[in-house]
Amino acid sequence: MEIFWFIPTHGDGRYLGTAEGAREFDWSYASQIARAADQLGFGGVLLPTGRTCEDAWVTASTLIPVTERLKFLVAVRPGLMSPTLSARMAATFDRLSQGRMMINIVTGGDPGEAAADGLFLDHDARYVVTDEFLTIWRKLLQGEEVDYFGRHLRVEKAKVLFPTIQQPYPKLYFGGSSEIALQVAAEHIDVYLTWGEPPAQVKEKISRVRELAEARGRQVRFGIRLHVIVRETAEEAWRDADRLISRLDEQTIAKAQAAFAKMDSVGQRRMAQLHLGNRSQLEISPNLWAGVGLVRGGAGTALVGDADTVAERMLEYAELGIETFIFSGYPHLEEAYRVAELLFPRLPLVSQETVRRYADTSPLGEMIANGIVPPLPSRS
Repeated sequence: MEIFWFIPTHGDGRYLGTAEGAREFDWSYASQIARAADQLGFGGVLLPTGRTCEDAWVTASTLIPVTERLKFLVAVRPGLMSPTLSARMAATFDRLSQGRMMINIVTGGDPGEAAADGLFLDHDARYVVTDEFLTIWRKLLQGEEVDYFGRHLRVEKAKVLFPTIQQPYPKLYFGGSSEIALQVAAEHIDVYLTWGEPPAQVKEKISRVRELAEARGRQVRFGIRLHVIVRETAEEAWRDADRLISRLDEQTIAKAQAAFAKMDSVGQRRMAQLHLGNRSQLEISPNLWAGVGLVRGGAGTALVGDADTVAERMLEYAELGIETFIFSGYPHLEEAYRVAELLFPRLPLVSQETVRRYADTSPLGEMIANGIVPPLPSRS
């Protein structure tokens, strides 16, 4: 199991739907979160994409020198970027970061946003572009010279001269809930991502992607994108979940849901159907809470509870095949520390160091009576 964190390039704060308790997102704050995630032992960080965000590529690039081992999951937008240019960018980032690049393929589910960026294609056509893009992109980074004539994309004698450190290329992540999206995942993707739906729905998606991938002679791994509110007690966790949406009024919720309804994303529609805009029915599965999705697009659910319970729910997803958990929490700096402190010791994490790697040479907890080293807590 591996756990990633999130760089909130679209803003952060203590409450949803209000500027109260908000904090400015700038490079200083981004670097604080990145450094914390790096030191605490998160495997990587996701940077979002879209017109509401600071650019993911520029932001991630500035964070390379302030981190040591943290990987960056950065969005590539088929239809908005040339596959050849994108491949060169990925190769450069991978080399300059010493192999810390990961690619998040984002087809996009908002026709209005796509049109504003000059892309006038319907839902399925955008996924056809994604398929063509990845066909070219993968060949380029495997060292091939590519001639390709597709329905939407065309390149002649395309080539990437300087390869990536990671071979054959940085790992490809992708999420999409429509049938055509699942087909693209099965054909091209290394890690299929689902938003935080109830386990039965996640199991159904995993089974379908596995079936499609096996028919192509491929294997796909799986991850999940969730928020998390983990505390020492369940009562504290649920109180903080309620506090997160305590500044929301019904008008704000209705406005957000109306905006989501204009999108053609199947995944966004599935998120909205979990709660139907009704704040009285937000625990949609044990410890799975849909309050974030009342006003936030994309990932709209959170695992809520005490550390043992949240870890248990994560292991239930892991039994279905989920290996990567991409978490976020409000505010993201403080919550990174909570997650590392409360969850990491309870989970079978792969190749992730924590602050305990310095336990023999650095202070870990305040000394007792000026000379007694505090004992380390037991690990489950």
